[in-house]
Amino acid sequence: MDAVRFGPLVVPVQVALLLAGITLAHSVAAWFRTRRGVDPGPVLWKMIVFGFLAGRSIFVLRHHEIYSNAPLSIIDFRDGGFDNLAGFATAVLVGMELSRRSTTLRRPLLTATLTGCFVFFGGSALNHALTPVGVPVPTIEVRRLDNTTVPLSAFVGRPLIINLWATWCPPCRREMPVLKAAQLAHPEIHFVFANQGESAATVQSYLDANGLQMPNIVLDPAKQVSARTGSSGYPTTLFYDAQGRLYKRHMGELEPPRKSWRLVGLS
Repeated sequence: MDAVRFGPLVVPVQVALLLAGITLAHSVAAWFRTRRGVDPGPVLWKMIVFGFLAGRSIFVLRHHEIYSNAPLSIIDFRDGGFDNLAGFATAVLVGMELSRRSTTLRRPLLTATLTGCFVFFGGSALNHALTPVGVPVPTIEVRRLDNTTVPLSAFVGRPLIINLWATWCPPCRREMPVLKAAQLAHPEIHFVFANQGESAATVQSYLDANGLQMPNIVLDPAKQVSARTGSSGYPTTLFYDAQGRLYKRHMGELEPPRKSWRLVGLS
C-alpha cells in the first residue's frame, strides 16, 4: 500500500505512519503528565519541529537546483522531500540536550519517543512486507496522442517505468523535466507516461506549453492503470523488471535522476 485515503484526501502511507507515530507519542506523554506529574510533551514538540525543519532543509540543499527555480515550492511539503537521517538525528540531539539536566524527564521522553518510532518504523516494515511484489504489468490498452492504441505489455522486454500523472497535479508538473532527463540518460529503460483521466487536447496543450516532447506519453482516460495497480494518488511511479514484474512503487515526486535510477535495481 502506498497511500491512505481520508475522504477526498490522499496521504502517502509514510506520512500517515509519521502522523500516527506523533499522535501516539503525545498520548504516552499525556499519560506521564496525568499519572506521574512529568510532562515530556513540550520537549517532544521541539524535537519534532527541529527534526522536521532539519530534514526538509537538508533535502532542499541537496536538490537546490530544483527549488531555486520555484522558491515557494520549498514550503510545499506534499512532495515528500525529507532527509530522514538528518531529521531523526536532529530530533535525538535536541531531545538529549533539553533533557540533559532533568533526570525525571529522561525516562518519559525516551518512552514516548520510542513509542512513536516503533509505530513509524514498525508500520513501514509491515507495510513493505505486505506489499505484493512480482505482480505483472496489467493487461490494459492505452491510447497514444495520435489516437492509436498500444497494450502496456508491448513495453515488456526491458526494465519498465510507468509514471501515472495529470496536468492539474503540481508535483507531477515539477517531476516531468526530471523524468525527461532520466529517459534521455537511460535508453535501456522503457519509460511510459500514462496520463490519468484527461483528453488528448489537454495533454498536448500542456506538453507544447512546457516544451516537453517525450516518447511514450499515453492516455488512460478511464484511469484503468490506477485502478488495476491500486494507485490512489499522483504522481505514482511503478518500476517493473524486464519480465514485466512489479519491483517497486513510489508515490510522490521523484528526486533528480543522477544515480538514483540504479538504486531501483533496473539498470
